[in-house]
Amino acid sequence: MSDAPEQPPTPEAPPAARPVRRMDARSLRGLAHPLRMRILDLLALDGPDTATGLGRRLGENTGTVSWHLRHLADHGFIEEETGRGTKRERWWKAVRAARHLDTNDFRDDPDSRGALSVYLHETVQRDFEQVTTYLAEDWDPCWRDAGTLLRRQDLRLTPRQLKSLNAELEQVVDRYRNPAPGPAGTAGEDARPVLVQLQSFPRRERDGG
Repeated sequence: MSDAPEQPPTPEAPPAARPVRRMDARSLRGLAHPLRMRILDLLALDGPDTATGLGRRLGENTGTVSWHLRHLADHGFIEEETGRGTKRERWWKAVRAARHLDTNDFRDDPDSRGALSVYLHETVQRDFEQVTTYLAEDWDPCWRDAGTLLRRQDLRLTPRQLKSLNAELEQVVDRYRNPAPGPAGTAGEDARPVLVQLQSFPRRERDGG
């Protein structure tokens, strides 16, 4: 038996932050298509898949899905998963990067205005469908009680305050996405994938007259 004191376990390093990709006009036009955005979302949420598998889930022709997969790959949104599949059945995965889109970059660009409109519309539609799906599904009471649809309508903020609010909320979400090492930050056996949707924006007031 050794008399040496027991050493505490070495904490695991926290997950590395995802690289951030700032969307430019070319990448925006490459992604701004309803089916391509749905394909990328499925790969990002559920992991790698093939054109056949994606076509079955989306109710689309495999050839059509394959064409859009190649388009997404050409623009760097997805990549082939090496060492898996065959020449006839390729597996694709989403590139690990967070997308940052600043709408101000495209407001004065007539060539990108249509793509920006499609991208924003499909993003809002996706979020709406995910919420309605959650509400229609049968969840255990513990999960039903844990979820929430939050709305606050009694705030009056300046642009600076609204920007600060959003930054603080994002920091809170990131704390849970990259938990601290050790037991307190380890997801339990009952953990499930969770979607967080933050929506905060100004509204126009009704004219006083």
